Amino acid sequence: MAKAEGIDVSEPARGRSEAASRSVHVHAPARLHFGFLDLHGGLGRRFGSIGLAIDAPGVRLTASAADGLSVSGPEEGRVRGYVHAAASHLGVAESVAIRVEEAIPAHAGFGSGTQLALSVAAALARLWGKPFSAEDFSNALDRGNRSGVGLSAFTEGGLIVDGGRDATGAPPPVIARLAYPDPWRVVLILDRDATGIHGSREQRAFAELPRFPERQAAEICRIVLMQVMPAAVLAEPQGFGAGITQIQRLIGDHFAPHQGGRYASPAVAEALRTIADQGVAGYGQSSWGPTGFALMPSEADARALVAGLDRPGPLRFLIARGRNTGAEITTA
Repeated sequence: MAKAEGIDVSEPARGRSEAASRSVHVHAPARLHFGFLDLHGGLGRRFGSIGLAIDAPGVRLTASAADGLSVSGPEEGRVRGYVHAAASHLGVAESVAIRVEEAIPAHAGFGSGTQLALSVAAALARLWGKPFSAEDFSNALDRGNRSGVGLSAFTEGGLIVDGGRDATGAPPPVIARLAYPDPWRVVLILDRDATGIHGSREQRAFAELPRFPERQAAEICRIVLMQVMPAAVLAEPQGFGAGITQIQRLIGDHFAPHQGGRYASPAVAEALRTIADQGVAGYGQSSWGPTGFALMPSEADARALVAGLDRPGPLRFLIARGRNTGAEITTA
């Protein structure tokens, strides 16, 4: 289960025959990325993030010792790559059978690559009795290059704020982790016909964007510290939502030249305009999208919103909870 410094997946070292009789199951949460704190970087740290672990969608996979490497289920290619990297880092053989029962939609704003990579690495570590921490694996798996939210979502869950990267290249430190109020819900707006910017396009976008204004970075940090975090602690949904929406406006407009507007998907953008017209305080796009979200104070409010939005077309809607624990790793 989740611990402050990572998930303890280690067990006493055992031989091949003992490991072969066991299997490891991992269930890891998706995450929403609400925005960057300081893209300016003038104080020596760049990016900084605020985000939330959510209970759906998620990664579910089972790993068992085998004579060689086999992978079944969605994301086979990515899983094989993560097995190669994790096994090399751990110093173990790639003798494992992995069955992926559920995968997070790729390039949709949920941090699917990070959660899948860490799930594979944690499963191998548990299977072969090796120590594991998400931070130690970040370089080996090429995760957490800009945001520490995904790493912390895997280990702890909750509402997460990280302090950005410095020149050393170390994973961004988590500077705050708060419990997300249990009654609150997140309406996820998924576009079946679109994917978010990723890979080389993402790298090019960050290289080509103009320097982020220092004044706007300061405004975002003020909103996070003096509005969003207190509202989360006091369970004040209006203040929390309004703060997230303002962060989204500032960040979304900065990235607009590379994603075609404040939001990457025209269909999601239309739904968000409707949501805003209905007086919902908190809404936006996770990371590069195309997934949008609306922050609702209760299950009933979330269901009512979805009922008014759901119609034929490329969009589908999912109601999620904030997840205040990290990945679950069990051995059978």
